[in-house]
Amino acid sequence: MKKMQRRSFLTQAAVATTATTAVALPTTAKKKVFIHHVYFWLKNPSNEADKAKLIEGLTALSKVPTIRFHHIGTPASTNRSVIERGYSVSWMLFFDNLEEEEIYQKHPIHLKFVEDYSHLWEKVIVYDSEQIG
Repeated sequence: MKKMQRRSFLTQAAVATTATTAVALPTTAKKKVFIHHVYFWLKNPSNEADKAKLIEGLTALSKVPTIRFHHIGTPASTNRSVIERGYSVSWMLFFDNLEEEEIYQKHPIHLKFVEDYSHLWEKVIVYDSEQIG
């Protein structure tokens, strides 16, 4: 009798797991993560106050609600011929999709950031990518 109850329990658990997975997959499959990666070259790259000011602005910019994850960084100490280390600060953002990134571009916090901090940089390069599949 115990084997029958255990077997019944395991069968029901397997069915429940399969049902949960089947429901979760379509939702996950519809999301195509969008990454927005920005590299800033400061006008005065050796000026730590300017770098700190830009980082302060990026930290405030991270409050835009469509951003799912953000990373503020500086060049790593790695040194290979394929690595670009000439930038001062990088800003990497993850969004649920392209539409969320477009909302970010027009958001008042982003527009204010550009207005208040663009005097600090001489060059900006952006790499945007969408998830495959």
